[in-house]
Parts: sequence; C-alpha cells; structure tokens
Amino acid sequence: MSYTCFDLAILDRIAHLTMKRPEKRNSMIPEFWDELPEIIHDIDRNAKARVIVISSTGPHFSAGLDLNAFVTGNREDPDDPDAKIKAKRLYGINFYQNILRMQGAFNCLEECRIPVIAAVQGGVIGGAVDFVSACDMRYAAKGAFFTIMETNVAMTADAGTFPRLVKLMPEGIVRELSYTGRAMPAEEARSYGFVNQVFSDPETMIGEVMKIAGEIASKAPLAVYGCKRMINYARDHNTADGLDYIGIWNSSMLQPDEMFEAVMAKSQKRPGKFVDLPKVKLSFREKE
Repeated sequence: MSYTCFDLAILDRIAHLTMKRPEKRNSMIPEFWDELPEIIHDIDRNAKARVIVISSTGPHFSAGLDLNAFVTGNREDPDDPDAKIKAKRLYGINFYQNILRMQGAFNCLEECRIPVIAAVQGGVIGGAVDFVSACDMRYAAKGAFFTIMETNVAMTADAGTFPRLVKLMPEGIVRELSYTGRAMPAEEARSYGFVNQVFSDPETMIGEVMKIAGEIASKAPLAVYGCKRMINYARDHNTADGLDYIGIWNSSMLQPDEMFEAVMAKSQKRPGKFVDLPKVKLSFREKE
C-alpha cells in the first residue's frame, strides 16, 4: 500500500517505517495523523513484525506540525448576532477533538505490543518531540537536536511532550526546555538519558539501529511484549503494584516450551525458533 508521508519495508521481522517528505522537512500534515496509527495498528494486530524502526529522510527528522495545513477559517453568518460566539465555541470543540486525535496517533506507539525505535537526524522539532517521546528507544546522529518549538509560537505542547518527557529526563531540564524553547543537542539529550546513543552520521546510525532491532527480533516475541508491558506499567505505578502485576503476568503468560527453546538455541549456537504473537481480533466474528 502507498502512503503520502511514509515508506514501509518489512524484512527479517523488522518493520522499517521511513518518513518521505524531506522537501517539506517531513512536517506533519493531516495525512500523517491518519497514516501513522493505521500502519502501526496493522503491523501490530497482524503480527507482521517483531520490532519497528522509525527513521526519516533529508536534513531533518521532522519539523513537527504543519500549522498551515490545519488553519481553517470559521465562517460567520452576518445575520446572526451570536455568530462570533458560536464560531469561537465551535473552534474550541474542534481543536480539542484534533488534540485527542493527535495524542491517539502517538499513543499507538506506546500501546502496540512490539518495541518501537526512533532513529533521528537533524531537527526533531515541536510535534516530533512528542513523536519520539512515545517510542521505546531513541538513537540520534551527530548534529541532531530537539526543540519544544510550541513555546516559541505561543503554544503549549499538547500531543504528549510533558506527560512523557518528565518520565524520561530530569524535571528541571524539561522545564528549562519548555519554558525557553531552546534546542537541545543530541549529546546533551544522551547525557540525560533521553537518547540511548549518538552516532557519527545518519548512515552509521541506521546500520547500528538495525543491528539492535535484529537482536530484539531474535528473542521470543511474548517475552519482549511482556517486558514492554511491565516497563510501561512500572513507570506509571508504584513498586508493590508492579511486583504484583509481573507475578500475575508470568503465572498466566510464561511459556516453558519457549524457555526450553531459548536455552537449547543458545547451547547449540543457533537462532531460536519462537512463536510469533497472535493476531489481534477486531471482531468476535473473525476466525482464529
């Protein structure tokens, strides 16, 4: 299937999703917000891959939300004395719905069963910070930078920046970045733990990230899914709740056959043969 904003390739159980509008700095136009969750849901629900890598093209990863694509005028009835009030109220409702839609597009990265890795170069600007914050891991090429640009255009970032960043970096740094709107270089982001590693150039970065993705894809998918679920749960709950949940999870999800296969594969120095995650049924009428 062809997409406006993305190219998708799936090889060796790795789904590589690439933003393909470098001439527009990969800005997030309306199609972006439909295509991203559609692609992620399809990969996840149909178990098409065991890990997703998201990268980009051109000098910048993404310039964030394309404001021009979302600016629409509210027509007012000249004969209606309350037209301006109604238009303002309608604008507020529509704006809120658009925010929820954008948040949902990034939530799918966190909610899908498989790991999502962001590999960035150049600018990660505005909504792009929300984008990569929702991924499991972030890697960067030298020269990359991150900017909460919304502050610089008199907005408050609303697609996921703050709920996620304060759990990924020190709160004081998040406050500084958001209050000032300054650019944070990749090396600084790495020093705070927001970026896992910085590579010399985009080509080297993609090569190394694909090695990491390949390592993940070689593991038992159910075990990796369990790791993602437990990490997300532990982040949002206290220690006692996290311990209880992992106990419940393993008592129902642990697969002795897969454990035996993992041990045998390691001892025999061969790749493990693991069962893929089951497809997700969207209807009770769907066949297994």
